[in-house]
Amino acid sequence: MKRLYYLFILFVVGVLTTRSQVTVDATIDSTQIFIGQRVGITLEVSADKGKTVEMPQFDSLQQIVPGVEVMHVSDADTQWLNDGQRMVLSRRYILTSFDSALYYLPPMQVKVDGKDFASKSLALKVYSLDIDTLHADSIFGMKPAMSPPFVWEDWSTPLWISVVILVLTALLLYIIIRLKDNKPIIRRIKLKPKMAPHKAAMLKIEHIKEEKIWQKEDSKEYYTELTDTLRQYINERYGFNAMEMTTPEIIEHLQKVNDEEALHELRELFQTADLVKFAKYSTLLGENDRNLVSAIEYINATKKEEPATPQPTEIVVVEKRSQNTKKILTASVIVASIALLGVTAYLIYRIIMLNL
Repeated sequence: MKRLYYLFILFVVGVLTTRSQVTVDATIDSTQIFIGQRVGITLEVSADKGKTVEMPQFDSLQQIVPGVEVMHVSDADTQWLNDGQRMVLSRRYILTSFDSALYYLPPMQVKVDGKDFASKSLALKVYSLDIDTLHADSIFGMKPAMSPPFVWEDWSTPLWISVVILVLTALLLYIIIRLKDNKPIIRRIKLKPKMAPHKAAMLKIEHIKEEKIWQKEDSKEYYTELTDTLRQYINERYGFNAMEMTTPEIIEHLQKVNDEEALHELRELFQTADLVKFAKYSTLLGENDRNLVSAIEYINATKKEEPATPQPTEIVVVEKRSQNTKKILTASVIVASIALLGVTAYLIYRIIMLNL
């Protein structure tokens, strides 16, 4: 009998100890609501670490009691106490009702390691809305869901980001095409046909003749253009800078390549020009015509006929793409790709945030 008594005492103590380690509590957000409103019940279970806890689960629109429906059941949330030795599990139940009444909500049943535990019971009072039945036209049905108004400031940033994406995409495609297209770079340089020195000089003399500059009272302009034409011709024909030389220096250089007969009239022409330009010398009647003829005769006597060979009108320069250029294009592809991915990800994020 004593052994049975001791065993009974140990059993009772064990049961009480086990139950003292598990607590179940249920709280309601509000005990009073109007028809159609929602209210939440929070169920908390406290147990030791390692315990298996089963909390009640309801389907959507399932009635917890007649007249009270379950709208939503959240996932269980776990908190740890006493350095992880105790755990507190909580779950939210969202309820609603469409009938006015005082409802008794029975205790919520919880299983811990297969043993049943219950929370306290709750009460919920559901009130009906006062309706003016005398003015039925003031009662309206449910309004449809309203779309938020379009605000340009909300969508301006995604729009500009889209433009940047298009530009980056076009740039990336262009760089990839350039990188794959390993053709040499071809540049075409247009060439202006070079005229023989004596032909260029004769054209200028024809211009002087057409303008009839020598017939003007002031002969300085005439001799300036005539001597500049001869200096340019001598420069291109014999290869020394006659444009920057004085008359004696020009004659001295020409004596090495021309005979005295060719230089005689040229010397007189340059001397007359110097007198006109620097000493205000007035030329005699017919002297200007004779000097023009002398210039033409000198050019014809000293001109150098070149063989008539076709001259190229353009030069084609072929440049092989350097290794540095390929490296730059490859790096540009990588940078443009990273930028495109980053901007696209940011655009998706902004659109998601706007739709929330």
